[in-house]
Amino acid sequence: MRYEGKLYRPPSEHDAWILQATIGCSWNACTYCDMYRDKKYRERPVPELVAEIETAGAVIGPDLRKVFVADGDALGMPTASWLPLLGGLRTAFPRLKRVSCYAMARNVLDKSVAELTALREAGLTRLYIGPETGDDPTAKRIAKGATFDDHAAAAERAHAAGMAISMIALLGAGGTARTEEHAEATGRLITAMDPEFFAALTLTVVPGTPQAKLQERGRFTLPDKPALFRELRTMVAVAAPTDALFRTNHASNYLPLGGRLPRDRDRIVAAIDAALAGRVRLRPEWSRGL
Repeated sequence: MRYEGKLYRPPSEHDAWILQATIGCSWNACTYCDMYRDKKYRERPVPELVAEIETAGAVIGPDLRKVFVADGDALGMPTASWLPLLGGLRTAFPRLKRVSCYAMARNVLDKSVAELTALREAGLTRLYIGPETGDDPTAKRIAKGATFDDHAAAAERAHAAGMAISMIALLGAGGTARTEEHAEATGRLITAMDPEFFAALTLTVVPGTPQAKLQERGRFTLPDKPALFRELRTMVAVAAPTDALFRTNHASNYLPLGGRLPRDRDRIVAAIDAALAGRVRLRPEWSRGL
């Protein structure tokens, strides 16, 4: 298959075939993100993608169950481009169970419920949306390009179309200056977005990013491990989704946890408290990554 540059996908898509329909990220301004800074955003031609899907069907075979459409904000492609791809995937992989992609709030809000419903009916069933924070001052500082209300509205629209949402939050995004505000507001945003899946990652300051420059100038300080655990504890304690599968299994995290919210809230909070008390073995620095 033809791929350009580094590829990224959520941990839950580890066994998915990646279709790189877009190159890079059309926003590409988030201060902490280094994933697509070496790429100039563009959408690949639909005929080229359809041909690639046909080739993949012949090479991989009909038993493939999951496809992840990359790169950073593939939902930004026009609906008229998406539909031939989804149709081609159904033909090439008749046992396909899920097609998913990353999405930004503005990608979702740029499409009507009718358009999103058409995409869901054609096979696009899960969106990975990363507001990172529910705290608007923090969102502005990390140049997220969307607010608490934007993300809540995007989730409402996606759900109206029958799509599942996997929400991503970023521990440490508020720095030491807004650690409490970031955690509490993110917990409220989990409730407002009501995702089917919720994952927390930990901010990594990558050299060369705007976030690294802010850190070098003393304008950003990443919270220490106990503060990061307290952020996670607050998010879990405040969040009240209907029923969300919760994970911190990303390699950036010190403390891998899992469960369902709100059902397993007490157990998860107890595990975080154990980590704060030093009774839990944490992931060592050498094994952490993006």
